[in-house]
Amino acid sequence: MDSARALAARGFGLTQVSRALNVSRAQLSVYLLSSAEWQDRRQKPNHNDAELISRIRHHTAELPTYGYRRVWALLRDESQQDRLAIVNAKRVYRVMRDNHLLLDRKGVTKEQRSHNGRVAVAESNLRWCSDGFEFNCDNGDKLRVTFALDCCDREALDCIATNGGSSFIGNPLRRRQLMEQIATL
Repeated sequence: MDSARALAARGFGLTQVSRALNVSRAQLSVYLLSSAEWQDRRQKPNHNDAELISRIRHHTAELPTYGYRRVWALLRDESQQDRLAIVNAKRVYRVMRDNHLLLDRKGVTKEQRSHNGRVAVAESNLRWCSDGFEFNCDNGDKLRVTFALDCCDREALDCIATNGGSSFIGNPLRRRQLMEQIATL
């Protein structure tokens, strides 16, 4: 923006400068028309946090389990009684975070279970899975194949192929497999 202001001050057109340097023409004209003592107030304000830190430490010394919201409420009440400027809650959070005064977050840490893509079963005939595929034949029919596998040794227990139905037909296969398992009990 400074180079754009310098070029515009030399007499180059605002539109040409803004297009060449890819800056806002409206913002450039605001800068050029502003007075010499004008300051951009959007810069980060310099707050002296030492006094605020001492006030926060005073309140957390009573009970160290106070979180930033309760500390902010206490500071707000104190500021109203003493006719001081009220402190913003976000500022209280920032100061407490930067000075390591925040409480540890509650939460149950779940133990991450690693999954490598294989279902581990110790014995055969305990857990099964089913899958299927479908492809188009030359005459336009769809051939659907569904099969059941044993998760332990990946043995194909049964399969069924058909060209009827609108999706995989695992139900007859599952019914037959279930009946076989009941018969073995």
